Amino acid sequence: MVLSWIATKVIGLLMARNRAGDIRATVALDAPDVRLTFPGQNRWSGVFAGRDAVRRWLEVLVETGVMTYPDQVVAVGPPWKTTICVRGRDHADGPGGERVYENRFVIWGRMSWGRLKDYEVYEDTHLANEYDRWLAEHRPEVTSELALSG
Repeated sequence: MVLSWIATKVIGLLMARNRAGDIRATVALDAPDVRLTFPGQNRWSGVFAGRDAVRRWLEVLVETGVMTYPDQVVAVGPPWKTTICVRGRDHADGPGGERVYENRFVIWGRMSWGRLKDYEVYEDTHLANEYDRWLAEHRPEVTSELALSG
């Protein structure tokens, strides 16, 4: 219970910093050999191995305006083998403030000694595909510059 409370505070602070455009603290939490898996077939999808690849994935998230919010965080296990689960929501707004993307997500991860080692992000990938189409139409400079490949 205490571990989940601490994880809730840390994840909340990290996501708030990400929303402000600063991903440094999130990247610092990643182990050098971190692995991020995002199922689906869109700009976000793939398996991203290593801190640099995950950093790039997070940069794209910030650059495209996706704002993430944790609703619930659960952490269990010993420090050398902690399982963490985050259920949350994300969205992006257009230049006029209109909501152009909204989704829910679950992150299932494994940590060791305070470092994120492996995690998967699950969300409705059809909504992510729609956001990709919106970006291609309204922000083509972002889609050409920020293509990801896992």
